[in-house]
Amino acid sequence: MKAIAYYQSLPISDVKSLQDIELPEPTAGDRDLLVEVKAISVNPVDTKIRQNVQPEDGAGKVLGWDVAG
Repeated sequence: MKAIAYYQSLPISDVKSLQDIELPEPTAGDRDLLVEVKAISVNPVDTKIRQNVQPEDGAGKVLGWDVAG
């Protein structure tokens, strides 16, 4: 599945500040729902997280939890 991640807190004007990545398709467990996402949004909280939270070395941090399916 597609996702947007960052690997370090860079200025938003830097072309590497946000990167498109591919993640494994999620699977639903016994008490889960799997929703096909049709649209996403950028929440102001996402921008604050990107500015203040450094991902672990070599691991990208996926942003965005506001979706419509």
